[in-house]
Amino acid sequence: MPRISTKGMAMPESPIRKLVPFAEAAEQEGRKVYYLNIGQPDIHTPQGALDAVKNAEIDTLAYSHSAGNESLRNGLAHYYRSHQIDVTTGDLLVTTGGSEALTFAFGSIMDAGDEIIIPEPFYANYNGFAIQTGVKVVPVEATIHNGFALPPIEDFEKHITDKTKAILICNPGNPTGYLYSEEELQQLAKLVLKYDLFLIADEVYREFVYDGVKHHSIMTLPDLEQHAIMIDSVSKRYSMCGARIGMLVSRNQNVMRTALKFAQARLSPPTYAQIATEGALDTPESYFTEVNDEYVKRRDILVDGLNSIDGVFCPKPQGAFYCVAQLPVDDADRFAQWLLQSFEHNNETVMIAPASGFYAKPSLGKRQARLAYVLNQESLQKCVELMRRALAEYPGGHI
Repeated sequence: MPRISTKGMAMPESPIRKLVPFAEAAEQEGRKVYYLNIGQPDIHTPQGALDAVKNAEIDTLAYSHSAGNESLRNGLAHYYRSHQIDVTTGDLLVTTGGSEALTFAFGSIMDAGDEIIIPEPFYANYNGFAIQTGVKVVPVEATIHNGFALPPIEDFEKHITDKTKAILICNPGNPTGYLYSEEELQQLAKLVLKYDLFLIADEVYREFVYDGVKHHSIMTLPDLEQHAIMIDSVSKRYSMCGARIGMLVSRNQNVMRTALKFAQARLSPPTYAQIATEGALDTPESYFTEVNDEYVKRRDILVDGLNSIDGVFCPKPQGAFYCVAQLPVDDADRFAQWLLQSFEHNNETVMIAPASGFYAKPSLGKRQARLAYVLNQESLQKCVELMRRALAEYPGGHI
């Protein structure tokens, strides 16, 4: 039998989706499943995006420019400048989702065997992107006890070798919801300048920040023009996950010219999704105010509710729409599967994402789960009570 590649065998399963068969089986048995495992918002997509597609008059669905439609890139540059990020159209590339932007970045700045330092827990697909490009992920542990704040800068520095090419952060964070302060970003900036590294920031949740705090982009930090690479996406900002439009942004023109070659190899980003994105750029600021207000209410219901359960600890995030909770069980993977296979209350159950898949060292997340507060407030209240009952009834190992 022909062999599967070593790279393919090493690709990790999605911690978000690997329990889907159990959820499908639960639904086939007639149970209602509340999905807290995946960041699929139920927020409505801006009407301007939908109308742009509906009203598009296209006779031939042709290739676009490999960097994305110029009108869209102009609109995106205007958006960034309105957020104090001074970039031009030539500083950005439209990609097929933020995932492609990350693979373009990895491929443009690193060779097989090079290393990238990432605070963990981190977005699980970073592991997959690294395996695709032959890059080694070097984790630096953040801790739930201080809400997953930036680890001491010395912890980063001691991992830097002649193979290190970049540091990657997610801000606000997936899976933690942690929002890095300007001071923390400045510490990273000094480090990458000292060792002549790239600093990559995945900023796809930039619009979702709470409690009066401010999001600081690495693109606004001084002296990083040749070192900063920003990853962005419209998936969560405009609740357009299915559009698959992302952005790679850097003032380093060597990076941009190299990334464009990867973009040319995949030809072009999807046309209708670009049209939808251009329409979404006219979304009024009131949309984000309303969405953020809603997410704050949802966050408080879920996080406060979880912390009211005996043995559960869940730091309150200031960004994105995720939280990581430490549970009073000895194996969150087994508990998550049990929720779908064996637990029900009033014929309802909950699907969560075990946090082990968000760590390079899975044992660090053995008792943790990531939950996304993307459901409506009533559903989240039900989820809290279901979790309370489930933890009380769970026959597996407790802590």
